[in-house]
Amino acid sequence: MKTNEGVINTFIEAGITRGFTLPGLGITWSLPAFFDRKDDFDLVLAHSEQSASVMAQVAGKITGQPGLLMVQGPWAATTAGFGILEGYFSSSPMVVLTDTSCYDGFAQHGVYQTMTGDYGAGDTFGVLKTMTKYATLATTPTEAIYGTQLAIKHAATPRQGPAAVVMRTNIIKEEVPDNPRATLYPTAGYLRHTPMRPDTAALDQIAQALQAAVNPVIIAGNGVYMSRSGGKLQEFAQRDGIAVASSYHGKGVIDESCEIAVGMMGTWGSAAANRMVQAADTILVLGCSLGPEYTRFRDAQMIRPGDQTIIQVDIDPLHAGWVVPVDQAVTADAGDVLDYLLGTSPARPAQADARKAKIAQIRTANSYGLLPDFPTRPGTLHYADIMRSLSGFLTADDLLMLDAGTNRIWATTRMPLRHPHQLVAPGGIGGMGWCPPAVTAAKIVCPQKRVTGIIGDGGFMMTMDAVATATERGLDAVYVVANNAGLGMVRDNLGNQAIGVDYADHDYAMIAKGMGARGLTVTDKGEMDDALREAHKMGGPVVIDVKVDPAASHRDCSDYGALD
Repeated sequence: MKTNEGVINTFIEAGITRGFTLPGLGITWSLPAFFDRKDDFDLVLAHSEQSASVMAQVAGKITGQPGLLMVQGPWAATTAGFGILEGYFSSSPMVVLTDTSCYDGFAQHGVYQTMTGDYGAGDTFGVLKTMTKYATLATTPTEAIYGTQLAIKHAATPRQGPAAVVMRTNIIKEEVPDNPRATLYPTAGYLRHTPMRPDTAALDQIAQALQAAVNPVIIAGNGVYMSRSGGKLQEFAQRDGIAVASSYHGKGVIDESCEIAVGMMGTWGSAAANRMVQAADTILVLGCSLGPEYTRFRDAQMIRPGDQTIIQVDIDPLHAGWVVPVDQAVTADAGDVLDYLLGTSPARPAQADARKAKIAQIRTANSYGLLPDFPTRPGTLHYADIMRSLSGFLTADDLLMLDAGTNRIWATTRMPLRHPHQLVAPGGIGGMGWCPPAVTAAKIVCPQKRVTGIIGDGGFMMTMDAVATATERGLDAVYVVANNAGLGMVRDNLGNQAIGVDYADHDYAMIAKGMGARGLTVTDKGEMDDALREAHKMGGPVVIDVKVDPAASHRDCSDYGALD
């Protein structure tokens, strides 16, 4: 058995049967072994390392099983860092398989592309250590196989995240010793673990605090998303009349049109969520860091340690009480906590009704869920028009992907999502260009879902190669380009001093056709509903080029106003 054969066997043993790649050097040398297992393993060929990295990250985020990225060393440390960093900051399970690109013994001689860390070389291992939970440098065949086993273990074990195996290039085609000094064992034994169970006394304290509260609020974060426990959260919160706000990663884990939902927190979030949190006397934080972007950058009126009772639940004990001091820190999975709370006695009917009345008051006062009409120049739409159509179109059978910028802000602030866990969005680094490969990957791993992405023209240009991948694989996926011919959020922030933010109005429907996809163009809000329906009937990937008024601003939906 050669190293490359041992590595692919390890992935398949662990249940990882798909990988995303743009191969080069050492990864190319690995492919013969993958070819031999082609009946057991789906190799997805992307058109860029950046797109491949996002596809792997999204596969991990959606399935909960490590997404596999396979790229050559220089690009694992650079362009593929886009998806790896997103996975690192958003706790998405990933495994990165790469190499040192040292051309079989020339590392010390300054050969181009070398990433061994020697003089004149870059350092893939050094870079990947900064953006992964675990990284190993394999210098022998047995280290490569064992390192792969451990990388899978680290990626899949809470807190999940990326793990990397960097192989010396020369070992990839070497024979694995029959009797290595460090014995190799089957993978399964390394991956077994028993989930942690929360402390019962701590759970009792949470239940008591919520029962005693006048206006309690639950903040749902990535921990609720990754545990897929939004349904439990909604059941409990509706039972006891507790408002549910969310972080960006937690948006859409419950039906955001239900009576206890107040939306996503933050400056680029819902005014109702921010003021509900401000009004709370008790806050239960489920799997959310309480990072500055969620708290209007530490608005002193919003979350007030010492004045409010703050309870933070996280699967990682370092994260509870990390950003904001808390009254109680509980190490647990959000789903386990909700299971316990559902087993407690419900709030008194009068108490639950009074809480719901307060939630309704704050929702009404802050126009929660309303999408006003905005005038636009002829031949263009407003972001609100796109969100209104999407809101009426999405069903429980849909996945919605977002990108960065103004289009994302309109989606997260003003579009209540009715079907839990249908949103898949970038929030780790939240970079432009995430959406197209995310749409493609989502359709690959969830073929039974309708998949729609919304992305600005700036982001679409960065990774539109992902549409070509969708064409080559025959995927029915829809990419909605909110085309305002520029960088909308940057343009907004610069005001009348805008420079370096304007693009030409390119024809993205025509570009899509050049990649073998289909294209539609929308220039009036009355066309948007029909375009969504038609695009999903056409078959294959479809790009909808929506002409958006460049004057449409994220400031019209952001919460820059002072809290009372």
